[in-house]
Amino acid sequence: MAQITKDMTIGEILRTTPDVAPILMNAGMHCLGCPSAQGESLEEAAMVHGLDIDSLMEEIGKLA
Repeated sequence: MAQITKDMTIGEILRTTPDVAPILMNAGMHCLGCPSAQGESLEEAAMVHGLDIDSLMEEIGKLA
């Protein structure tokens, strides 16, 4: 699995590690294919959706 950081865009994360999609979907990020996902960082998206970025990163880290 590629190293994922909170400043990567969602589009970049999904291109390098598509297995992250279910985690993001379960967290409430249902618009993974929308244009803003291509330029919005994971941290920005978490903030917009009212999610704790550290908890989200912890869940993503469990994929490794």
